[in-house]
Amino acid sequence: MGEVSKVAIIGTGLVGRGWAIVFARAGCQVALYDGQTGAASEARRIIETSLQDLKASGLIGEPEAVLARITPVATLAEALQGAVYAQESVFEKVDVKRRIFSEIDAVIDSQTQVGSSSSGIPASAFTEHVACRARCLVAHPVNPPYLAPIVELVPAPWTEPETVSAVRTLMEAVGQEPVQMTREAEGFLLNRLQAVLLMEAWRLVEAGLASAEDIDRTVKYGLGLRWSFMGPFETIDLNAPGGIADYARRLGPLYQSIAASTTEHEVWDEALIARVEAERRALLPAEQLAERMVWRDRRLMALAQHKRNVEESAR
Repeated sequence: MGEVSKVAIIGTGLVGRGWAIVFARAGCQVALYDGQTGAASEARRIIETSLQDLKASGLIGEPEAVLARITPVATLAEALQGAVYAQESVFEKVDVKRRIFSEIDAVIDSQTQVGSSSSGIPASAFTEHVACRARCLVAHPVNPPYLAPIVELVPAPWTEPETVSAVRTLMEAVGQEPVQMTREAEGFLLNRLQAVLLMEAWRLVEAGLASAEDIDRTVKYGLGLRWSFMGPFETIDLNAPGGIADYARRLGPLYQSIAASTTEHEVWDEALIARVEAERRALLPAEQLAERMVWRDRRLMALAQHKRNVEESAR
């Protein structure tokens, strides 16, 4: 960013720590605040390790310079003082978010905008009661946000258009990829798309049509390869000689038939959950989950570096 700005991170768990890296990496001064005593300082120590991993992957230069921009603070007022933007990442419960937004409202500067990392609760559920509500919206990341740059911007009915525009500009300036909804809808964009795939994946297992492992392989070695650099519309636009209209006319009836055959949406029952859990634990024992999460993040780092190299070579 051309001008160094201050950003407040409110809530320093996994998501909050990821956001701190996003903003500090881009040159912002970052104030870390958490209502739990000592949590912000501990978060900074964890961030230091993450920054070393990013350096090892070639995604940042000097981690010390990034870390120097991140400062734990003792109070919410101190975090928000002079901040152009605040990213709230507290526990995903309406009452918890309503309470923190009341606290924010009591000390916020007149120009500060606030994005919530809420993954499913709309901003209208926890900002209606605050005076600063016109400057509040959902800014939902994918975890970790410093490796998966998408950010869903979802305004409440009372969010000013200028707020959405300003937050979108900020996200672009710090290297994220914002997408914008015109109004609130359950699940926003990413989880609505993911829900369709997940519902069908569980349904295929339940019907005994395929194993969980083979469903994962279908995405890993098929759909996911293209989806890592193209979206579904661009994918089908390139999958028929005449482009997307040609594809829709050729394969539309097939998809309509599939949709008509799966109109019932069963809740995943305990027997099905246990079945898939047993498959997964046979492939990955529970005690190896944390290690595999680290592996995932490092694979994402390698992918991010590859994408950066491709983009730079195309310039």
